[in-house]
Amino acid sequence: MASQEEKQAQPFADIFDEDEAEKSFLLSKPTCIIILGKPGSGKRTLARKLAQTWKCIFVEALEVIQMNIHEETEYGLKCQELLFKGQSISEELVTEMILKKIESPEVAHFGYVLSGFPSLSEEYMTVSQQIEKIKNLKLKPDFLINIKCSDYDLCQRISGQRQHPDSGQVYQRNQWDPNVIEKQKKEKDQHEEENEEDDEEQEEEETAEDPLMMSEFLHQLVQRPEDILENAEERVGTYKDIMLHPLEDLMAEQDCQYLIELDGNQQPDDLFVAENKAYVASDENYTCCYCCFNKQDELFRVLSSCKLIAHRYRWRRSRWGQACPVALKEGDIVMGNPDLAVSFLGKMYVLSSPEALKTFMLNPRPYLLPPMPLPPCKVLVFGPSFSGRTTICNLIAHTYKGKV
Repeated sequence: MASQEEKQAQPFADIFDEDEAEKSFLLSKPTCIIILGKPGSGKRTLARKLAQTWKCIFVEALEVIQMNIHEETEYGLKCQELLFKGQSISEELVTEMILKKIESPEVAHFGYVLSGFPSLSEEYMTVSQQIEKIKNLKLKPDFLINIKCSDYDLCQRISGQRQHPDSGQVYQRNQWDPNVIEKQKKEKDQHEEENEEDDEEQEEEETAEDPLMMSEFLHQLVQRPEDILENAEERVGTYKDIMLHPLEDLMAEQDCQYLIELDGNQQPDDLFVAENKAYVASDENYTCCYCCFNKQDELFRVLSSCKLIAHRYRWRRSRWGQACPVALKEGDIVMGNPDLAVSFLGKMYVLSSPEALKTFMLNPRPYLLPPMPLPPCKVLVFGPSFSGRTTICNLIAHTYKGKV
């Protein structure tokens, strides 16, 4: 018999079988990201784009407030009551909603992109206490993204912002100031002399369709109090006084390959592209398991229609069959409704109700991890009084990990 040392590894073979690979994914931690930077540096815009691209949950103060109000949760009803009274929502309530969201089932499955926390307000917790909360999160951040921008450039950009009162949309100076727009147009024409005619036609069409170029629309734009130059400088100064050093300590503790610093003077789209490149380059081995499974499933789907090994390999049914995974986890065997079937990691799961479907889609992991699928066994113990029914029930429950 050949010794173990003589056995050669097979570099092109998967060391896991299918069940082990799926279990490894279900037990894996989702990717979590925190966006840091000075006030007005574009944290929220970048965080929203990242969440949409990487299919993470976007967590931010305004976002969680609107979500709770829309879903009429306990927090949402409190917020509505305060707003109807003309009062502001307390920092304590906002922090509780953010932490509650981070601990939610969907975040435990998809991960999060957190923006605006820690906050400058120390009404409820100091900056150090907020950072300590971040360090003690069950789902700790994997990546820290710091948007760097000089004080002068940042304050000039903030003071050039205008808001449309009806839509709430915020526009930068290069979107509403005719002088800046004209200057950018001339610079673009100089760099694109070869395609000058085509570019002019496209720009004329864009100008005609862009409502910002209409004088009526321009007169509606207003400057918010926080965008006044003096107020912007004060916010940046406050950030440097109370938050900069604690955040620098937090970033110093982070593994340098998972710390990404970006130039805040870039346009939002350019900043997003730069972040994606840095994210990929930060660690080639740090790959999202979900993406790996998607690529693997895509390979199986392509090959499923040709050169079949056997007919049974065409279909991908889970070990749950037609039983509802959510009901099975709760101790009931309920057959699912085919109209409520979903696919996850290339396998089919049939849910029994819209509520079960919603719960499963938020986070399927608890319903698929071992020992599931475990068919429930229900035992009825009966007999005359003082015959030991309670004792035997407790013994059975303890032995087989059941409930009395």
